[in-house]
Amino acid sequence: MGKSILICDDEPLIRMNLKSMLVDLGFDEILECGNGAKAVELALASFPDMAILDVAMPGMDGITAAVEIRKKLKIPIMLLTSACDSATVKRASASGIAAFLTKPLRQQDLLPAIEIALQHVEEVEELKEKIDDLRELIENRKIIEKAKGVLMEKNRVSEAEAYRIMQKTAMDKRKSLLQVAAGILKEG
Repeated sequence: MGKSILICDDEPLIRMNLKSMLVDLGFDEILECGNGAKAVELALASFPDMAILDVAMPGMDGITAAVEIRKKLKIPIMLLTSACDSATVKRASASGIAAFLTKPLRQQDLLPAIEIALQHVEEVEELKEKIDDLRELIENRKIIEKAKGVLMEKNRVSEAEAYRIMQKTAMDKRKSLLQVAAGILKEG
């Protein structure tokens, strides 16, 4: 697997067992701590690929720590809990938790949860990139349309003719249509 993971539980025995399971699953680097504040500090200092946090810890609980980590890092975070009530599930769901793992944790439950959480984050990131690309495309289209409008008004030509003028200029000057449009808008 070759990934790094942060585990945080206030019970050393649970951390030790979880660490052993994660080593067996092929994690290279396992960061561990016993409280939420330390989990946030470790995560922001070392950028793990994912985190498993206990829900109930003294001081900062796992959900609060997860929210703080996800403000800066878009990594999957799974919660480890011995009992989950509907309010906890609702709070965790609202904070972007990738999965719930219940104590006592079994190794056969761990691998599928990790794989699904990692895949989900990858898919979300790909979608965000596509959205950004589409936003850029729309913004570029707006600039081209404005420039076309300027040419239509300035040269008293049709929309199709204005577009052909821009295309020809782009080819002649070896520039992109966006660069030509920006130049037209700059000239006024």
